[in-house]
Amino acid sequence: MPKSAVDLPPKGGFSFDLCKRNEMLLKKGVQPPSFRKTGTTIVGLVFQDGVILGADTRATEGPIVCDKNCEKIHYMAPNIYCCGAGTAADTEAVTDMVSSQLQLHRYHTGRESRVVTALSLLKKHLFNYQGHVSAALVLGGVDVTGPHLHTIYPHGSTDTLPYATMGSGSLAAMAVFESKYKEGLTRDEGVKLVSEAICSGIFNDLGSGSNVDVCVITKGHKEYLRNHLLPNPRTYLSSKGFSFPKKTEVLLTKITPLREKVEVIEAGDAMEE
Repeated sequence: MPKSAVDLPPKGGFSFDLCKRNEMLLKKGVQPPSFRKTGTTIVGLVFQDGVILGADTRATEGPIVCDKNCEKIHYMAPNIYCCGAGTAADTEAVTDMVSSQLQLHRYHTGRESRVVTALSLLKKHLFNYQGHVSAALVLGGVDVTGPHLHTIYPHGSTDTLPYATMGSGSLAAMAVFESKYKEGLTRDEGVKLVSEAICSGIFNDLGSGSNVDVCVITKGHKEYLRNHLLPNPRTYLSSKGFSFPKKTEVLLTKITPLREKVEVIEAGDAMEE
């Protein structure tokens, strides 16, 4: 190896060695690991006094329901909340990170966080990762400029709408909104419409299910209605309950003693000196 090749420092920039390795493994039939995704229905709407967000509570891992009562409405600021769909770890991490940044911003300015600030931080982070952070979000809140509702897609694009849906059950929920939404809804009408949209996703999408969570945000106040509706109660519960043994069951008591195994290898012709 020439001396110049050894003395040169390594070049800067990104290394795509793992991308080439993953592509090679994929061609050989090795499937990449799966992610825990939430087949989800999340919605939001603007009513006369603020914003109402809603979400189901089922978390799935492929065909398996791994959590029947998870929380998909995440705290961002006292006046801002965010619903998350996609990979559970990504939605948790992104909302927690931006929530801490908003907290530091409030300490620095001494003022209430604005919804557009949270929107800019979220969309910038997601755009930087080009969709590899699988977080589809519905952001809602009320600040000094009034109520705001935004959707943020995993690639960083955003929409500003009077009502919005995201997740695998979004089409069923949007059908309810498009047929029944009107401007100037009261609080009770808005909560009822959001609950109906989430139930539509629960009953028409296999990835959505369990209960309905609702968050009502108004000027200077928020109300988090955890398990507001329980449309899927357990239809059968054993009157005796379920009991499980407290010790490991003994399946076999045969004891095989260990014996030293010696292998004798016959030597060949002795080497001549």
